[in-house]
Amino acid sequence: MTAPFGYFVHHQGRGHAERCAAIAHALPMSRPMTVFCARDDIFPPMPDRIEIVRIPSLFEPTGGESKTMDWVATPETLHCAPLGWPGIRQAMATLTAWFDTANPALMICDVSAEIAQLARICSVPHVKILQHGDRSDPGHRAAYDGAAGLLGPFHADLCQPDWDAEMRAKAFFAGGLGVDLRMPERELARQRIGVASDEELILVLSGGGGEGFSQAPLGVGARSRPSARWITIGKVQRDWHATEPANIEHRGWVDNSADYIAAADLIVASTGNTTCQQILAAGKPWLAIPEWRYFDEQHCKAAALSTAGVASVRTHLPSSAQGWTAALNEAVAGHRPDLQRAMIDDAPADRVALWLEALADRLWAPMPTSPQSLPDMELHQ
Repeated sequence: MTAPFGYFVHHQGRGHAERCAAIAHALPMSRPMTVFCARDDIFPPMPDRIEIVRIPSLFEPTGGESKTMDWVATPETLHCAPLGWPGIRQAMATLTAWFDTANPALMICDVSAEIAQLARICSVPHVKILQHGDRSDPGHRAAYDGAAGLLGPFHADLCQPDWDAEMRAKAFFAGGLGVDLRMPERELARQRIGVASDEELILVLSGGGGEGFSQAPLGVGARSRPSARWITIGKVQRDWHATEPANIEHRGWVDNSADYIAAADLIVASTGNTTCQQILAAGKPWLAIPEWRYFDEQHCKAAALSTAGVASVRTHLPSSAQGWTAALNEAVAGHRPDLQRAMIDDAPADRVALWLEALADRLWAPMPTSPQSLPDMELHQ
């Protein structure tokens, strides 16, 4: 029987689960996979050969956790490893028991530095999902350095300048991985969301991983461009002092974000991975505003997008009418749809599945028996 792959999925946002599902569908029918996650309700439909095992969250208290040990310092090689949490012990016990009984060919980690290191400690080769951000700390470095491979769910041109040659050599990049990139025709999309064909539509989009943009600056933006229709989807933080004009409408969470993106003339959005891939595939003028994330993930991604010339970037929402006018005009003037669409690969999940299978084959290939085929370090021992 083919050895299974393991896959840890962080339950914040939707991008981790969507990537996992895309890979699961692309893997050969002969390759079983067990997915570990604190939620089992965030996944798209999965193939029958995929098992989802729910484990306690590693990042949130689940009851009975001790807070009396917080005075014990966390070593630099770890990020979130509080003491006295039964939930963490249960999650790690489930994983290590599976490592022992399943004898997996590979563990994919999306994302946790601790679980990546746990796989390595348990003698299980792992692939670490590569994220943007300042991840030069010992915890991330240990997870990256100990990985058999790194998987970047974005185009190689969005690499950070601090990723050295060693990291890039074992990395595989797949722009558009896990994202439904099928975009409806503009007029059909506008009919679906109730926007006239001759209206200028400015779409404000917040992903599912945070609390969204503040209401007040969006009101300022809508007032600065009264001839346009502004629609927000996703979360919006309410501000008691916000004074909104009639040309802005908040629609909250929607299931058909592709319709809104296809219908838009200009998009204001944060830089979460799913959001980025959808906008790049659509080739839309984009004012990118990074939200706060751990390790400055979205800020570093915004910098990579700006360097690649595929988004106009501001560090925060403009705070005045003049600022909004300048930012929106810049996004339109610098729009390069050809560069944007080039960030999306053909059949990214299929390419990733082939890479994972080839990596597993290489890892578990029989050791050479001829002395001439051994590495020099073996010959000199």
